[in-house]
Amino acid sequence: MKQFLLTLLCLMALGAYGQKGDYTKMSHLVRRLAVQNSSPTRSLPSLQGRRPRQVCAFVKINADGDGVLSSYGCSKLARVGNIYIAAVPVHRIAPLSLDRRVVRIEAEQGKRLAMDSTALHLNARQAYRGQNLPRAYTGKGVVVGVQDIGFDLTHPNFYDSTATDYRIRRFWDQLSTDTAGSSLYVGAEYVGREALLAYAHSRDGLDQTHGTHTLGIAAGSGYNSPYRGMAWESDICIVSNASGEDAPYINKEDIGKYTYATDALGFKYIFDYAQQAGKPCVVSFSEGSDQDFRGDDVLYYELIDQLVGPGRILVVSAGNDGMRRNYFRKPAGQASAGSFVTADGNSVHFLVKARRPVTVSLKVYGAQPETIPLASATITAAPDSVYVDTLAIGSGQYVVDASAYPSCYDAGETVYEVYLQGPQGMGKEVPLSVEITGSEADAELYSLTGNLVTNALDSRLCAGESYAGILSPASAPQVICVGASSYRTQFTNYKGDVQVYNQGTNGARAPYSSVGPTFDGRVKPDVLAPGTNVVSSYSSYYLEHHPDARDINSDVAHFCFNGRTYAWNSNSGTSMAAPVAAGAIALWLEANPRLSPDDIRGILSRTCTRADSASIYPNNLEGYGQIDVYRGLLDILRLDGINGLSTVQPVSVQVVPQVGGRVSIRFDARQERSFGVRVYAASGALMLSKSFPAGSERYELDLSALGHGVFAVQVNGGTKSTTGSTLVRM
Repeated sequence: MKQFLLTLLCLMALGAYGQKGDYTKMSHLVRRLAVQNSSPTRSLPSLQGRRPRQVCAFVKINADGDGVLSSYGCSKLARVGNIYIAAVPVHRIAPLSLDRRVVRIEAEQGKRLAMDSTALHLNARQAYRGQNLPRAYTGKGVVVGVQDIGFDLTHPNFYDSTATDYRIRRFWDQLSTDTAGSSLYVGAEYVGREALLAYAHSRDGLDQTHGTHTLGIAAGSGYNSPYRGMAWESDICIVSNASGEDAPYINKEDIGKYTYATDALGFKYIFDYAQQAGKPCVVSFSEGSDQDFRGDDVLYYELIDQLVGPGRILVVSAGNDGMRRNYFRKPAGQASAGSFVTADGNSVHFLVKARRPVTVSLKVYGAQPETIPLASATITAAPDSVYVDTLAIGSGQYVVDASAYPSCYDAGETVYEVYLQGPQGMGKEVPLSVEITGSEADAELYSLTGNLVTNALDSRLCAGESYAGILSPASAPQVICVGASSYRTQFTNYKGDVQVYNQGTNGARAPYSSVGPTFDGRVKPDVLAPGTNVVSSYSSYYLEHHPDARDINSDVAHFCFNGRTYAWNSNSGTSMAAPVAAGAIALWLEANPRLSPDDIRGILSRTCTRADSASIYPNNLEGYGQIDVYRGLLDILRLDGINGLSTVQPVSVQVVPQVGGRVSIRFDARQERSFGVRVYAASGALMLSKSFPAGSERYELDLSALGHGVFAVQVNGGTKSTTGSTLVRM
């Protein structure tokens, strides 16, 4: 809050210092840095001490981009179309913005992990073990990329199932200090088994383990456990970036190097490796930050849209704001609408969007309730459309600042961005409400921090719902945005304690999973995947350095490997759902390496399972529904149209390829009746039909005469659990 206030003061005082740039071309952070540089006597709290020397930014340039950047002392880091990722010296931001060939300069920060904190605090999660995956596809020949924080490179989950073949091919640690001779913008690259195992963990790996967990979900082999990841034979390429949790590892003068643009460099690094290897690639990312109406993500989205394509898929978690009331609307003709608001910190932050004049009234219910009216005309009439005031209310001091600007999505709409700073635990001990008035205005409020709640002090102020809570960049058009579904409700940890975290069963959407639409009205998420109580690998280094951490109580097992103690840990959130979906898509890319994001959405539209047959899909709760790996493969292979072929796999029987072209059919119990087997080729042709007698649990089927290829083996066992089809590769 204080940071924003000083930023606004800097903007108003700009004319007294240095060169003024074209602020209409700058995102919020870039503008803040430019203002700071032009005001040498001022210092912004987030950048106290030594100031950033440069910022990693997106720069959109209409002509001669290389020449433009060079002439202003900027270093080109990457180019996608006419959007450059560049290291821009802070003192050159203003002159760069004044060049007529420069369209926009954009850089932002503020990412957080898309992990459900409620689940973390309750220490209660359960395993999604990835059962019943198609045996024809395991991710072989596909690169699975994960950009995250906290990697244990030594975990046996990242070898093959026998712990002999090490599967991490490349790793870029953006926080590494081993930068001598590195050609990368920040950090260092590690390539090859010897170098990776010697490095052992990302620089933040003693205190973070999120990436170890998400990578295991997407691509872990499950070493000697039932916790195998989705694409367990894929190649792995990873990037350890910087999120809000990594601030202690970054020097203050380098803080500007870690932005959304640096994340985009990470995505490109993984895609570039896959291209060099000649393999398709899917990248999983479980971080994000709030959407905005300023347009601070415009170039980020444009670059992502150009970066992905056939054989290059980016999957991002939706976020975990589904249980937070963060939105209300006041329709035209209605006098007012409002809500009480609370926050754990000392500030609240919200956006109000309207075409006609409104008044946003903040009311503090102290011993003598006091209202702070913010009329739209007052805000727009202030210098630079920025209104700032400090008020003593009761025993507390409140600072309010509000700014006005046109929506980047609709210039006819004005957005009023309001910050209110006050005592810690805003709205809790001393209630606080926000109310919109103006009968002619159709107005919407989006709460970015704080929860909209009710209070008996004023029963009228009861507006609020969960809406438009998708994080960025999951909200980007060509990103596959993933929400979370739920199955199990409890598990037993390694101490023998039963932990309960009930967020639904049978694939129901987890209530915490963020809902759409996006701020510009598009449907998100795209799909749901299991995200509640997911068991995967946890860092041995985190366990070693934080043996009494609360989340260690969610470890389901500890085991030794190469002299170290490792863990399997249960966790929940859309952070877990995203790598499930990414691993599933890796299997689809193995079947068709040229699938594009639009192809993926088409497969989802045709094959997802849907909890409510009466609902319209896609929708802003579930997207197209829950991902169905097997049906997706049948769709890709054009097998879903075969009359009589089941689109589900049998539960009580396994179809396992053997050497010599034979297939073993293994039932869970002795068969009491005869059953039939049909084998279909990928072309849809019926290749074999055979009956088997009752009396055994295991049967053999000889397919050697069919040659090599992928076949669908249909078992008709007479019961629901023993009827279904399985893909096998011979």
